Amino acid sequence: MTSIDDIIRLLEAAKATPTKSLKAAAPKKKKRQPSAYQKKYGAAFKKLASKYKTKSGKWKKDGFKRCAAAARKAAKR
Repeated sequence: MTSIDDIIRLLEAAKATPTKSLKAAAPKKKKRQPSAYQKKYGAAFKKLASKYKTKSGKWKKDGFKRCAAAARKAAKR
């Protein structure tokens, strides 16, 4: 029979040894680079957003939708 001291030593040894986690085993994915259109759209959206917002910074009625449409039109040019 094994004594309690032996069991405790085994448990402490198991706790001390590092184990590989599942997350560390998976390789990191590279972040996709935005396309030229996405960059143009983002810049146009930021530039036009103030026209479609109220003084307090909230979107006007259908402002986000209209701003997105205007940004798409500007980015297409």
